[in-house]
Amino acid sequence: MDISYIINELAEDRENYFNAIAPPIVQSSNFAFKSVDEMRNAFADEYSTYLYSRGLNPTVDILRKKLAALDNAEDCLVFNSGAAAIFAAVLANVKSGDHIVSVNKPYTWAQKMFKDILPRFGVTTSYIDGRDIENFERAILPNTTVIYLESPNSWDYAIQDLKAVAELAKAENIVTIIDNSYCTPIYQKPIDFGIDLTLQSATKYIGGHSDTVAGVLSGSKKMITRIFNSEYMNIGSGISPFNAWLLIRGLRTLPMRLERITQTTEVILQYLKQHQKVEAVLFPFDESFSQYELARRQMKGACGLLTFIIKADTVGQIEKFCNNLQHILMAVSWGGHESLIIPKCAGLPAAHFNPLNKEHRMLRLYIGLEEPDYLIKDLAQAFEII
Repeated sequence: MDISYIINELAEDRENYFNAIAPPIVQSSNFAFKSVDEMRNAFADEYSTYLYSRGLNPTVDILRKKLAALDNAEDCLVFNSGAAAIFAAVLANVKSGDHIVSVNKPYTWAQKMFKDILPRFGVTTSYIDGRDIENFERAILPNTTVIYLESPNSWDYAIQDLKAVAELAKAENIVTIIDNSYCTPIYQKPIDFGIDLTLQSATKYIGGHSDTVAGVLSGSKKMITRIFNSEYMNIGSGISPFNAWLLIRGLRTLPMRLERITQTTEVILQYLKQHQKVEAVLFPFDESFSQYELARRQMKGACGLLTFIIKADTVGQIEKFCNNLQHILMAVSWGGHESLIIPKCAGLPAAHFNPLNKEHRMLRLYIGLEEPDYLIKDLAQAFEII
């Protein structure tokens, strides 16, 4: 399906809403029926009609159809956060006594679920270096039901061989779930490699304006229907019609924004690689990256998130660098119009900083829509200060 058709036309039945170019926000909590029999059918199968907006909603459905098509998936659900999408995807595929294999250092709230919540119900998790398929083979137990991937990771960009993992999991009857937030469906389509469920934080590139929080979960019609009728409805974590409308608006410019961000990222990457105060730069599409060939095979692009390791002897130097940036904002997340930075040392007490630990000297930089020279000047003056 052509991406231009998906973004501009798919699911937009304009004749049903006054031929409006932009779809309406159906800001209704519930929907009426003309007969008891119609209502009875809705109660029996809420996934086939509109009953209550905790479940299906017309504005959200337009977004769902577009996002599923972008993922090459049969169906998808849209949540009020990426964390909610992760929680529902995993919870739907484990029971007491089951085991999960996860890549090392997944997204914070995925790791919290594995560490703090699921053990209450007898579900255990093993963490592995997902860069080697043999690590998956060794970690699988007779009670393993889920393999959880994040490719690339959002700090060191570790990549998993999606085709190899999917083939292994299918042979063992294990469900595969991937966080695809780094790439978006524009730059990577995990379902094409055999992954069962692909999710992303739509807060990032899909929304694109840092004004909406949302998550997407795509997969087979059978799997998505099952999750809808259980975890999605019970948790009550569906997105609001207004936020769905904002994401539809974000989709209109998604390819153009990614193209611009990708071009600028290449300029910033080259600047950082030659800077005397930068020890190393991590970026999947840089030839120095350890998994460069795999990244090129699986991904169409790498977009705007990179990590650089700054040369610093003290945490104070890193703090001074970040505190003196004038235009690049210090904040979490990525994918919006504005460039952002987050130092790894912000996540640990200053007294625990160890300059010999490269991770402590990592700074994650997101490149937004600003002009490259504008960003380079800001980085340059901050480097000068230290």
